[in-house]
Amino acid sequence: MTDAVARIHAAFADAGVTGRLHALDIDSGEELDAGADQPVCTASVHKLCLLVALHERAARGALDLAEQVETVPGGRTAGPTGVAAMLDAARMSLRDLAYLMMAVSDNAAADLLLRRVGLDAVNATTDRLGLTRTRAVHSFGEMLATVREDAGPDGARALADPRVVSRLRALDPGRTNRSTPRDMTRLLRAVWRDEACTPEHGAAMRRIMGLQVWPHRLASGFPFDDVHVAGKTGSLPTLRNEVGVVEYPDGGRYAVAVFTRTAHTAATLPAADAVIGTAARIAVDALRAKAFRSR
Repeated sequence: MTDAVARIHAAFADAGVTGRLHALDIDSGEELDAGADQPVCTASVHKLCLLVALHERAARGALDLAEQVETVPGGRTAGPTGVAAMLDAARMSLRDLAYLMMAVSDNAAADLLLRRVGLDAVNATTDRLGLTRTRAVHSFGEMLATVREDAGPDGARALADPRVVSRLRALDPGRTNRSTPRDMTRLLRAVWRDEACTPEHGAAMRRIMGLQVWPHRLASGFPFDDVHVAGKTGSLPTLRNEVGVVEYPDGGRYAVAVFTRTAHTAATLPAADAVIGTAARIAVDALRAKAFRSR
């Protein structure tokens, strides 16, 4: 495992990022730690915590996933995908909002769900699962509002300035939604082992995570037709994250959480995206090799 950790850090360095990673064999509990307990800003990865809280409440009968929600353009959280990008009013169920939140990281859908579930319920769910380093402190719209406030009057153009980016509260784990790579793999393990919720709701969450459309981060490390990747990305200026589960046809299941940051402020950095898949592949290969040696 030591060699794999060194290779992961070298891959991060080659891509020009600092990275934190934890990988976990869901069934054996074997793990690989490359900064797994460092606090990280979750950004949209925290939508996974909201998804679990939503299904937990549905399993208890506190809400109905088929419940319809009206969305109007003027009251939506901003974003480039899903309901956030739509021009007209829409009506859809809680579970369809959850699909948009996870599949295309729709900020408006996420905040509509958060209004229904509540921030306290999200934190109660992560507390119940023993995720002591994980905390939601604001909605996704509120998080984005801090970025706008901290950027100042020049708006998005100011985010090209490293000095401006360095003062963003959304990039400080002490002042925004946060977790650790280890907490996130523990959450994924709980979802995949039906420990986070009932089997029915666990299956629904796994299905939704498997519908994520982004292939350029975690999934890029596993370009095989018979390997299934289910995940959730998270992005902010200089931050690129993804957590997910990689499933092999032989039954192997591996939870991986990768959080990266770069000094470059460009929105498009293919190497920084791709290294998430590269690092995850190194970690999973190491876990699988160790499992085969122990048989």
